Amino acid sequence: MIKVSELTKKYARTTAVDHISFEVEKGQIVGFLGPNGAGKTTTMRMLTCFLPPTSGTATVAGFDVLEQPMEVKKRIGYLPEMPPLYQEMRATEYLMFVGKLKGLSGAELKQRVDTACERCAITDVKNRLLGKLSKGYRQRVGLAQAMLHNPDVLILDEPTAGLDPKQINETRDLIKSLAGDHTIILSTHILPEVEQTCEQVIIISKGKVVATDSVSNLRARGRGAESMLVEVASRDGALDTAAVRERLENVAGVSRVTFKEKRQNGSAFEVENRRGNFVRGDLARAVVQAGWDLNEMRPASVSLEEIFLQLTGGQAEAATETPKVKEAAQ
Repeated sequence: MIKVSELTKKYARTTAVDHISFEVEKGQIVGFLGPNGAGKTTTMRMLTCFLPPTSGTATVAGFDVLEQPMEVKKRIGYLPEMPPLYQEMRATEYLMFVGKLKGLSGAELKQRVDTACERCAITDVKNRLLGKLSKGYRQRVGLAQAMLHNPDVLILDEPTAGLDPKQINETRDLIKSLAGDHTIILSTHILPEVEQTCEQVIIISKGKVVATDSVSNLRARGRGAESMLVEVASRDGALDTAAVRERLENVAGVSRVTFKEKRQNGSAFEVENRRGNFVRGDLARAVVQAGWDLNEMRPASVSLEEIFLQLTGGQAEAATETPKVKEAAQ
């Protein structure tokens, strides 16, 4: 559905996007991640034909963004970080206006507006002035205009910015429900949102793509060694955590043992071993032979935030649910 090859954008002496390449299949939800100034917004503006690339190619639904921009725009719904709203218009008036610009008319236009209002949960405010709406409602009106003409591709820049927790969950559910019918690129700094919503992830740093894979595969790549979470308990309730650490560290193939937390029924440790060394059986035997109870043993998860930091050189600037600053290089 979307194919990008060696796409580059230069501003004087600054290279905002540097020969990036990736593909997005039809019906996928793809998370587009990167620190401020990484080139995310510039890339999206090129895909939506707001900016011409300096070099390279990009096609959307088979149409070239440079040679066939009008055909591309017909097939894209775009929600920028700041929705393009006219404050003096009422929500319904605005959506009718946008629908006409997108070639809709008559009964089809009214039906599309009603459907968009219902799906984006703005029916109760559709007759209010946009300038009087909260930021959360304005964000949802922006999402409604993006999907109004039922586009093949939705490009969403921070779609849950300014929403309360309930609205965030509703918007995430809406985005997930659109998969299959629409191909969605979701640019966000809220990493848990990507984990819950997206099938694929593209991570960009300093204008270059540093990773493109599924969330599960990225987690596997992020572990340079296998990590196990082991919960150990003592039958008399008096567990010497130092003794447990020493016992586990003496297991062949274990490189590091870290005490994680005290739990109601025992103590949790993270045990790391070099990739290729299968030590689970030896760990279990070591615990049991020492007279302790083995309450739990499972692979320790690696968060997307940890992977993001590894791949972008520790540029964490807004990896949690906080508003982002405008991309400096764009």
